[in-house]
This record gives sequence, C-alpha cells and structure tokens, in this order.
Amino acid sequence: MTVHPSLQPAIDAWTHSIEAIGDLVKPLAENDWNLRTDCPGWSVRDVVSHIIGVECEMLGEPRPIHTLPRDLYHVTDEFSRYIEVQVDVRRCHTALEMTSELEYTVIRRSRQLRNEMRSPNALVRWPLGSGNEASLERMLTTRAFDVWVHEQDLRRALGVPGNLDSPGALLARDFLLRALPKVVAERAEAKPGSTVAFDVHGAVEFLQTVRVGSQGRATIDSSIALGPTVGFAMDWELFVRLACGRVRAEAVADRIKVEGDPVLAAAILREFAVTP
Repeated sequence: MTVHPSLQPAIDAWTHSIEAIGDLVKPLAENDWNLRTDCPGWSVRDVVSHIIGVECEMLGEPRPIHTLPRDLYHVTDEFSRYIEVQVDVRRCHTALEMTSELEYTVIRRSRQLRNEMRSPNALVRWPLGSGNEASLERMLTTRAFDVWVHEQDLRRALGVPGNLDSPGALLARDFLLRALPKVVAERAEAKPGSTVAFDVHGAVEFLQTVRVGSQGRATIDSSIALGPTVGFAMDWELFVRLACGRVRAEAVADRIKVEGDPVLAAAILREFAVTP
C-alpha cells in the first residue's frame, strides 16, 4: 500500500478494473480481438493497446517511433494522432503478444504504485500529449477513470456486462458529476437561475441538481429542486455512455426521460460528452 492514503482509492479502482480487463481478454480467440467497440475506429485490440501504451508511458518508457497511415478516418487532430501511435504500432500483434504485454505491464505498474512515495500534490508529466503537468492524485484518478471506462467499452463489445458498481464505477460517478456544472453553465449556456436535475438509476443511483448562480457559475449538490428548469432521467450505463461520448443522445432518445425547457435540454444533451 502507498504511504499516502488519499491515493489509495484511485489505485484500488485502477487495480480492480485493469485486472478485470486481463480476465476478459485472456481467453479470447484471435478473431475476437478484431471486434468493434464504441470508440470510433477502435477494435478490442486497439482499446487494449491504448491501455498498455498509456501505462507504459506512466512507467517512463519512451514512446514508439512510428508513422501513422494516412487513411485513419477517426484521427482528426493532434491529440487523436498522438493517442493513435501507441494503438497503431500494435495492430499487427497476435492475441498471445497482446495478453503477454498487458500482463507484464500491469505487474510493473502495480509494483510502481505499491512503492509510490511522492506526495499526492507532486507534479507529474501528463502522458497524453499535452506537454503539461498535473498532480499525482489527479493523474491516478484520471487513469482509474479511463481504465474503468475502457473496461466497459470492452464488455459491451464482447457481450460480457459487469462491474457497473465496482470501485471504478463509483470513482467514475464522482469524476463525471464534477464535470456537469461546466456542461450546463458554460457549454450549454444555461441562464442564471436555471436548475437542471439528473435522476440516474441502476447499478449506481443518484439524484443531483446543477444550479446556475447569478454570475453564471454553476454548482452541483444532492438537494432536490422543485420544478427544475430541465430534468433528465436515465439508467447509469446510458449516463456513462453519453458522458463519455460513446453514443449520441438522438440515437437513444427513447431511453432518456426529459422534462422542462426543450431548448436547454437539447443543448445539454448536445454538449453532454466530457471526455475527448
């Protein structure tokens, strides 16, 4: 266990999710690695390659020297181009090569995390191409969130649902809730005085209200808003898919209950995705 207890929840969530991914992919036949996921342009192999690649960078390994093909339609900007290198370099790898590299990477990362002695506030390099730094605590939380989301991508592609209420799921809930005020107030441009209620049921349940203050800044809390400007009700898995950009609201409109101002509701759903 790390000497800093505040880091442990993220480490535990990461461990649970990445071990679950290992269990999911180890028995796969070669063809199963080519199944499509909800991530545009990415197969099961590609999602696992992305996870391996980022964890290798967290270990301090140099990035591969690799030139991307020109016909990758889902690579549209510098960020996606940066991410794609670790993915494309592994597209020729066999199932055994993939599972072996994943297992070896997880062993090394787990050892690194067990021996982590830095302060939660220590600045570390952001591994996803921005060239910026972030606190160690934020970095580990973001990695745990990302790995759980990709675990769910793999589960949907493989038809093996599960872990919707795992430690990673609870961390993802808090991660996504923190993003809702910006979605409502800044991106959807809700007017001061607006209240937006999110009623989510299923494996993870919550009722949260985003309130836009007089200066246009929004906050979120668990108090109930009577007659909110907009109210949304949906299941937890759908909330995650929308918030992580895995599906567009118009494609699942029959599964989203919407009440209140239709213009603001449409703007929020259009801006719902908070991940790249």
